[in-house]
Amino acid sequence: MADEFWFNTKTHQVEEGMVSPAVDRAGPYATRAEAEHALAQIKANSEKWAAEEAEDDR
Repeated sequence: MADEFWFNTKTHQVEEGMVSPAVDRAGPYATRAEAEHALAQIKANSEKWAAEEAEDDR
């Protein structure tokens, strides 16, 4: 959909709609602002999941 925003992980640009190949996109995000902060959210999610996995391994 054209009213969804995606973060291009290769160019670090926000795109409106599915412009780039799926392998290079993160999203969709409801707003441009959410997509602009995609890298921070991806990092936070990764850290959270790593902590959960470490806890499960105990």
